[in-house]
Amino acid sequence: SGGLAFACAVDAIKAGCDVTMAVGAEVQTTVSAREGGAYLARASHYKRQSALDDFVFPCLFARRIKACYDAGLVTPSDLAMLSVKAYSNANKNPKAHMHHNTSMTTERANECSDKNPCFLKNPDYGSYLKLSDCSQVSDGGAGVILASEEGLVRIGIKPSDCIELVGIGHATGNLYTDSNPLAMATTATAGNHAFKQANVSPKDINICELHDCFTISEILMLEALGFAEPGKGVELVRNGTLELDGVLPSNTGGGLVGFGHPVGATGIKQIMEIYRQMKGQCDKYQINRDLKYG
Repeated sequence: SGGLAFACAVDAIKAGCDVTMAVGAEVQTTVSAREGGAYLARASHYKRQSALDDFVFPCLFARRIKACYDAGLVTPSDLAMLSVKAYSNANKNPKAHMHHNTSMTTERANECSDKNPCFLKNPDYGSYLKLSDCSQVSDGGAGVILASEEGLVRIGIKPSDCIELVGIGHATGNLYTDSNPLAMATTATAGNHAFKQANVSPKDINICELHDCFTISEILMLEALGFAEPGKGVELVRNGTLELDGVLPSNTGGGLVGFGHPVGATGIKQIMEIYRQMKGQCDKYQINRDLKYG
């Protein structure tokens, strides 16, 4: 994946390389979404989890949505707000998959309908996930060059044209047992590593890119990364904190739900979204204030 390629490129810099490049790419549209979903499901514990549904990962996140609903932490209206935010941001981003789709409203995202179906077959979780909760089946590619100070001199790039990487965290989880559906422990571990290395806290972050493969994951990511206490991430959705004019704008270019999710490229694309914001390159969705950490 792009994220893993980026981590490897960082390791190469640490090992003494002056310049490295990480690239990620994905072509998903040559097969049906159902067939593509089966390919992606190989990243789960396929033998154990493939029987859940034809769409394994959507079903796994529908299970998280159900758990959050049952615990009284999230409502369908909260997830609808995230869908609308994603599409609204994507409408301002000419690179986004959903750039021209202006039909997503709170009312549409809030209800299961012919235009916004609940498409899972699983009888226990099928009613919890709507199309508007899902990232887009997209093709795409992204690349990033990483360089040391010496490397920048060698390739003739000014430090002022770059952003500085001050911390990175990487972690893996256990596929053999089901984790707590109300938390993302692996994300929390990786985030803690990155914050510790950078010597900053979540309060220092000015903008963020969260992996919203499904709307519920944006809320759980907020909590895992310390932007909100467990069970309180939804408050940032409700009070406007995550909007373009909010205190902590998230997924400003549309996120995976609005921009698209070419899986192999997404990790690097999200890094480049932070870069473009910090360099003032986002035009209609540019955050017009100082962005020191993202």
